[in-house]
Amino acid sequence: QVQLVESGGGWVQPGGSLRLSCAVSGFTFSNYAMNWYRQAPGKEREWVASISNTGGSTGYADSVKGRFTISRDNAKDTLYLQMNSLKPEDTAVYYCYRASYWGQGTQVTVSS
Repeated sequence: QVQLVESGGGWVQPGGSLRLSCAVSGFTFSNYAMNWYRQAPGKEREWVASISNTGGSTGYADSVKGRFTISRDNAKDTLYLQMNSLKPEDTAVYYCYRASYWGQGTQVTVSS
């Protein structure tokens, strides 16, 4: 069955960096565009970034543009999100998403 498993979250000080990973299984990863979403406490889940199936096209929410980079390794069936210059408002549970399927999420906390 389809599985999406995020990892790499944690606590970081403002200005720091983290790299999230999403390991997938149960489908042909290279056939699907992939996405990252996040949900902060008390807020709606929001889209963060997308990448095409080949990795040739990406898109970002305005709030993370220039700070976050989405990438993928189709040979390893893994999606990534490199997060730099983190801000307290980036604190959220981060989810990877493929059409109709969500991972369980990984917590990112940015505070001093």
